[in-house]
Amino acid sequence: MTKLTVETDNNWTKNKIKDAIHTEIKLLRKAAQRTQAKLQDFENKHGKFDRNSFYGKVDDLVLVEWEGEFETLKRLQEKLKSLEDITFEYK
Repeated sequence: MTKLTVETDNNWTKNKIKDAIHTEIKLLRKAAQRTQAKLQDFENKHGKFDRNSFYGKVDDLVLVEWEGEFETLKRLQEKLKSLEDITFEYK
C-alpha cells in the first residue's frame, strides 16, 4: 500500500494530482486489456500456452512474441496495482 500525502490548501491542486493518477490507471487498464486481447488471440489460434507442447510446432518468433506480451501484461498489472493501492491524505 502507498500513502500519498499532499500538503496544500488549494483544491484544484488536490484534484489535479488525484485526476492524474486516475488517468494513468485508466491508461494502464486499457493497455492491459489490449495486451490480454493479444494473448487471447494467440490462445484462440494455438491453444492454451504451454512452451513444451509448442516446441517445434509453433514458430519460435511466435513464442517470443507471446512471452513478450505475457511479460508486458505482468508489468502493466503490477503498475496498475501499485496505483490502485494509493490512499490519499491531504493536509
